[in-house]
This record gives sequence, C-alpha cells and structure tokens, in this order.
Amino acid sequence: MAKAEPNVVPLCDVLLVLLIIFMVITPLVQRGIDVKLPETSSDTSGGQPVGLIIVTLQKDDTVKINQTPYADLKVAGEELRRLYSTRSDKTIFLRADARSSFLKVVELIDVCKGAGAETLGLIPEYFTD
Repeated sequence: MAKAEPNVVPLCDVLLVLLIIFMVITPLVQRGIDVKLPETSSDTSGGQPVGLIIVTLQKDDTVKINQTPYADLKVAGEELRRLYSTRSDKTIFLRADARSSFLKVVELIDVCKGAGAETLGLIPEYFTD
C-alpha cells in the first residue's frame, strides 16, 4: 500500500517569497510621530523658562496662566487672546491635575486653541498637594 505524503516544497517557496516581500515593504511603511522640542532661553525666573506660556488646570477647576490664577475660564481665554495677539510663537503648554475631569481639560484645550495657540504641548504631571 502506498503512503500519500504532502509535498511541502511549493509551500516553502511561497512562504519564502512572502517573507522577502514583507522584508522589502516593512521599512517603507514605518511611520512615527514628529516631535518638536521647545527652545527656551537659559534665563529662568522662578523655575520657569522665560517666554513660555504654561496653563495649569487645578483640581478645583481654577486656571493659572504662568502662575496668575483666574477663577473663570472665559476670563482666562481673554487673557490668552491678549497674550497671543502680539506673539509670533503660538506655542502653549497645558498641565492639568490628574483628578480634574476630562471634560474640563478638553474645554481648556478648546479655549487655548480659540485664543490663537497653534501648537499645544501637554505636560504629564501629577499634583501631589
């Protein structure tokens, strides 16, 4: 009685061709995220580099723009519009307490973008007060 065995040579040929195709295509498909690091001057005042605008959302929903507190988000938006009307660098950094609601953070991002900020950087930080 004859034994029937599968011929695996054509299967190996197909797998090797597929392997070569994937090896050639993979470097062309790779994508990354473009990251721009902020350029700051070495002169610092109070631990914050000069020229940056940092907006902080605290856990009680008060907003600070460069350590100046604002109780209302609308007033903070007007201050940001005033600041960005004369600036050529439209970069803003946003820092929010981890206990703040996501809705408030998104609302603050919307206010910042509406005030004229073109580039938004998020500062990943947890407040421990």
